[in-house]
Amino acid sequence: MTPSASSALTLMVQGTASDAGKTTLVAGLCRVFARRGLRVAPFKPQNMALNSAVTSDGGEIGRAQALQAIACGVPAHTDFNPVLLKPQSDTGAQVIVQGRALSVVEAKDFFGPGARHYKQKMMAAILDSFERLRGDYQRIVVEGAGSPAEINLRDNDIANMGFAEAADCPVILVADIDKGGVFAQLYGTLMLLSESEQARVKGLVINRFRGDIGLLESGLTMIEELTGKPVLGVVPYLDNLVLDAEDAITRHTVASSDERPLRVVVLVTPRISNHTDFDALRLHPRVKLTWVHVGSAPAQCLAADLVILPGSKAVRDDLTVLKTNGWQQWLNRHLRYGGKLMGICGGYQMLGQCIDDPQGIESAAGSSEGLGYLPMTTRLEIGKQLRNVTGTLHLEGEPCAVQGYEIHCGQSEALAEHPPLLLLTTNGGEPQPDGMVSDDNQVLGTYLHGVFDSTEACNALLAWAGLEHSRQAVALDQQREASINRLADTLETHLNLDLLEQQMNPHKL
Repeated sequence: MTPSASSALTLMVQGTASDAGKTTLVAGLCRVFARRGLRVAPFKPQNMALNSAVTSDGGEIGRAQALQAIACGVPAHTDFNPVLLKPQSDTGAQVIVQGRALSVVEAKDFFGPGARHYKQKMMAAILDSFERLRGDYQRIVVEGAGSPAEINLRDNDIANMGFAEAADCPVILVADIDKGGVFAQLYGTLMLLSESEQARVKGLVINRFRGDIGLLESGLTMIEELTGKPVLGVVPYLDNLVLDAEDAITRHTVASSDERPLRVVVLVTPRISNHTDFDALRLHPRVKLTWVHVGSAPAQCLAADLVILPGSKAVRDDLTVLKTNGWQQWLNRHLRYGGKLMGICGGYQMLGQCIDDPQGIESAAGSSEGLGYLPMTTRLEIGKQLRNVTGTLHLEGEPCAVQGYEIHCGQSEALAEHPPLLLLTTNGGEPQPDGMVSDDNQVLGTYLHGVFDSTEACNALLAWAGLEHSRQAVALDQQREASINRLADTLETHLNLDLLEQQMNPHKL
């Protein structure tokens, strides 16, 4: 692929490992370029994550690219992440190409030695999306996946150097000093690259540094001499950034106030998805949020005011794990003692009477008995519901505004007349009912992801769960925006952006 004179200037950020800081560095650079009045877009050729987002063109991409789109000041689009893998089992994943689910493949068929033809098809879609972006934007900041030095996955690579070579774009390499061994990370990664790939790396970035920079300077000089690559900057460790997680569960919570907090437990199933639903709770000053894995018996699980069943990419399989380990008995006891229970998306489906999957969409074809707390049934069907919505929550007191998104295959049907929990619309269409509350007012379910992100809805839901005299819901959008700006400020201070911009010129390669 030969860049044309009118093509966007492109930079690819690769990392020495997963969680080296690629996602945040790309988001920060996107905001830096957007501040300069440039039309900028994020891009990730291939992502593997269970946190996803609905795009403006009605597709699905990784949530990290939706965050980066916010940093750019543009609507999220399926071209920003043309290949998304959503794991459904230890060895299989749903493949989403340009926003649409195409198939479920085993890892060996996607990453193994016989995957050349399949990867060629994926690369064609990736370059198709990339070419459109190059014509529409002035800057594209690309995020790699994992590490380019994973030598067992080098053949037919489409996520790191395979893409960089096909798209003919420069690369910077970021390493996390907080993990230790940062110079070995950088040097070892470069030594495992081919000669042409090494030449494509135009600079190094050290991320998450704490302490006296003077103690690092001799190492910076030595790594530049060893590799022949300039260190473009040392980025300090930034605490308390409110940014959507790509996949890993964020453990940080704010300190609860002196008033009694609401104790919230989120049950972490093996295929939990879109756990960013709980960022607003994690940051709430009067909520004590605890993640509890259901892979073992609940003997040591603390009492809670509210228990939440989150979304799941394999609902029936996760339901089996939950039941096998005794969690239904624990939930029964929780409800007997007056606790509240809430399910979102897949968690909502679990709360019903049964879940049917006759076509084996998420796992082996069959039917599973639900937890039986809500009078409804669910049937999994081909074709995902993907939509961004606004509407009203009807719980206790006056209806309140809510917004969010839906990503699900299941269609749930009430077994008896039941008032809806929410009325939701897409693009000003007719309001559609969603969710329900049990007759005893203890159990609640909805398909709406992001339901806690709207401050009014969050306040209402927490009041329903038992939090008294609190109107302290976090304005998540404002905190995210402040964090992106703080990140961009930091990069403008600690990166050599003039040199970085020079390296984005394709004629420099």
